[in-house]
Amino acid sequence: MSPEPGEQIDVAGLLEALREAGQTVATAESVTGGGVCARLTDAAGASDVVRGGMVVYAWDLKTSLAGVSKELIAERGTVDPDVTRLLADNARARCGADWGLGLTGVAGPGPSGAIEAGTVYVAIAGPGVREVEALRLPGDRGEVRAGAVAAALRLLWEHLRPVSR
Repeated sequence: MSPEPGEQIDVAGLLEALREAGQTVATAESVTGGGVCARLTDAAGASDVVRGGMVVYAWDLKTSLAGVSKELIAERGTVDPDVTRLLADNARARCGADWGLGLTGVAGPGPSGAIEAGTVYVAIAGPGVREVEALRLPGDRGEVRAGAVAAALRLLWEHLRPVSR
């Protein structure tokens, strides 16, 4: 059963679902600063299924490490659904994983230009899957970042569930 938004994810169970499916995951994270990969690797046995992650907090690392085009970032900025989708795609491709998770957003405390604090995009790329969720997360900086981590883990769980049945 998939966790509800805001519910804690059983990371050990998520890793077991990946293991049972014979699949791996990688991340490209901005707003969470590596928090998703850290949560995944907190559990014993993570090395079986977690390929790695890229912390691409600075815009130039989104291009040089995560392969997002400078033109897209110049046109739309870094907090954008298409940028996030490419982060997920390229985490998957560059780390050689079955699943890629990408995250961008504004944690706060204030806005970043015209983008309000709490605006987060979470993307997943995997076998037959390529989607982005737009989120508006309440709370302070820590709560927004924690909510983004939970949303990414939930999204992966939702797509793994049919595979691991």
